[in-house]
Amino acid sequence: MKLVFATNNQHKLQEIKQLLDDSIGLLDLNDINCTDDIPEKQETLEGNASEKSFYIFNKYGMNCFADDTGLEIEALNGEPGVYSARYAGEERSAENNMNLVLEKLYKIKNRKARFRTVISLVIDGHETQFEGVVEGNILEEKRGKTGFGYDPIFQPNESVSSFAEMSAGEKNKISHRGRAVQKLVVYLTQFKTQ
Repeated sequence: MKLVFATNNQHKLQEIKQLLDDSIGLLDLNDINCTDDIPEKQETLEGNASEKSFYIFNKYGMNCFADDTGLEIEALNGEPGVYSARYAGEERSAENNMNLVLEKLYKIKNRKARFRTVISLVIDGHETQFEGVVEGNILEEKRGKTGFGYDPIFQPNESVSSFAEMSAGEKNKISHRGRAVQKLVVYLTQFKTQ
């Protein structure tokens, strides 16, 4: 089975490749010669994931999936949420985004946060969504050099390390994306045996 992952984010692509088995031929946007700026104009993670996957399915006629991920911080009423990638501006700088979060949480005791990933899978025009959530806290300073996005300031509840201090394997076992992808994999495995 061939599936397009509708992303230009090489970090995400590598994470997902490590989680899928060889029976699924994972293609990225380069493989299908898609250089479009895929729209993400919805107000929810579910809406953005759906918009991206249907865009690829409708334009290229290929089964695909897309994800959208948000960091939701309790003390900031769920911000940055759907705006996580461009929280500090349209240039999508991870460094600026993290600095803005740390600035807004300065002197705030409640540092509870969660990462949420929604995957929209479109096969033959039918959509199924999968969600993965990991609860944790925002650290007071950046820690670690691996990962991407907000990883250096997020510490999941089940670890003493930030996501950026973990190996890819460690992170995939407990991450929001890892959890959503596991649901996707189970679904695809059942789908193939039907």
